[in-house]
Amino acid sequence: MAANPLQNTFPPLRFDNAFVRELPGDPERGGRPRQVQALYTRVDPTPVLAPKLVAHSKEMAARLDFDEGLIELAEFAEVFAGNALLEGMEPYAANYGGHQFGQWAGQLGDGRAITLGELINAQGERWELQLKGAGLTPYSRTADGRAVLRSSIREFLCSEAMHHLGVPTTRALSLVTTGEKVVRDMFYDGNPRSEPGAIVCRVAPSFIRFGNFELPASRGDLELLTRLVDFTIRRDFPEHAQEPDVAKQREQWFADVCERTAYMVAHWMRVGFVHGVMNTDNMSILGLAIDYGPYGWIDNFDPNWTPNTTDAQGRRYRYGHQPQIAFWNLTRLASALLPLFKDEEPLQRGLQRFGEVFVATDRANAAAKLGFGTFADDDVDLLHSLYALLMSAEVDMTIFFRSLSEIDVNAPTLAPLEEAFYDEDKRKAAEPHFLAWLARYAQRVRADSLSPSERRKRMRSANPRYVLRNYLAQQAIDRAERGDYAGIHELLDVMRRPYDDQPGREHYAAKRPEWARERAGCSMLSCSS
Repeated sequence: MAANPLQNTFPPLRFDNAFVRELPGDPERGGRPRQVQALYTRVDPTPVLAPKLVAHSKEMAARLDFDEGLIELAEFAEVFAGNALLEGMEPYAANYGGHQFGQWAGQLGDGRAITLGELINAQGERWELQLKGAGLTPYSRTADGRAVLRSSIREFLCSEAMHHLGVPTTRALSLVTTGEKVVRDMFYDGNPRSEPGAIVCRVAPSFIRFGNFELPASRGDLELLTRLVDFTIRRDFPEHAQEPDVAKQREQWFADVCERTAYMVAHWMRVGFVHGVMNTDNMSILGLAIDYGPYGWIDNFDPNWTPNTTDAQGRRYRYGHQPQIAFWNLTRLASALLPLFKDEEPLQRGLQRFGEVFVATDRANAAAKLGFGTFADDDVDLLHSLYALLMSAEVDMTIFFRSLSEIDVNAPTLAPLEEAFYDEDKRKAAEPHFLAWLARYAQRVRADSLSPSERRKRMRSANPRYVLRNYLAQQAIDRAERGDYAGIHELLDVMRRPYDDQPGREHYAAKRPEWARERAGCSMLSCSS
């Protein structure tokens, strides 16, 4: 692919493509499907017919030193649809494996994602720019390397919504429609249909996953595994690279990965987010939420809920099971890394750190959600009793916790919480139990060290008013598929301030309407893209 003839349209950009510069790649270039005995393949994006920018993140654009005037130009859409390359870009697709639904799947790789390069911004930060839906790679297998508009909207919106919620996440720069159709069988039921195509430019300091290490380990290629580990520490964890003892360096690095993963998942639990497909190839080495496919937010509180139709039977990736799955995935990573350690003890210590950090972070989050200064051992029963009530009475998690800050702890009633109930009969049946719980809660709050104003402020900063409910995203998708992109912009703007009340936008904070309970895209989703 030729360099962009309008290079001067863009400001001078510095690319430092360490991944392809320092690590061994596939000797064959291009997207022919094949098994690759290397860490990446150089492959260009496949040009599209009529790229059009339909949405972008102002915050991420500013972080990358792109001004708004540049983004409005047609040339910007050409670059971030993959039709043109800027000087310094060296596109490639990464090769990795993974455990999918608990089973080793072998080589997977970037089947529809192509990294353009590693951009160094004015602050010296490294940002990998990656196009998702950019065309065939060697890892596309029998697919076409493209993505449809509906899944691209969901990925774009969720990346930014999670960031503003304070959850560690990959980011999104832009959403571009391609002017081309993509055929997908949304429910894998033998009824494919033609859908509009799109490309998301997603952004992260690194897109290295657990699966990047699992694949060379599974092949017994310890030299490649060693090079990748040492590179990852050097580029992405420089604080550990200062340790002169290589064994200690690797031990500290693995413990750090475990801690970051624990922190991320604890914050998923805080905001009611369910990833839906926590395969090891979807786990970031930086502890960032990555690969937003069949995700969802808990509406009525149910620890057994999964948004993934593929997971409907086993519910492996259900909301309440996410901490255990994260730990299991880390044990797969530890197993892959074991040949680089003298024994398993350093890895066991890292895995232990996961448990310690998750419990500490989860308790701190619980204290904030409930408005306590700290979370005491005696509070565990109070919280678990609440969860049981929320589940049995079909109560909206987000609305309940947000409204809990409005309770009068001197005379608690259900009045501030009425909007959180989905079923009136269940509310009436559960009312005595909720009143008993509120009496316990009010007594605990009155004994706490926080003042009423401090408590309310703490709760409102931990319990979002707005989350990206599936039905809201589907409404934006429905409009976009008719050519109206205003719904994407409105929803993105709401999600920029999820903890603020935003008068006039209360409808975005409403609980899931009854019509959305079973509707496609509003409850469960498939992996189809």
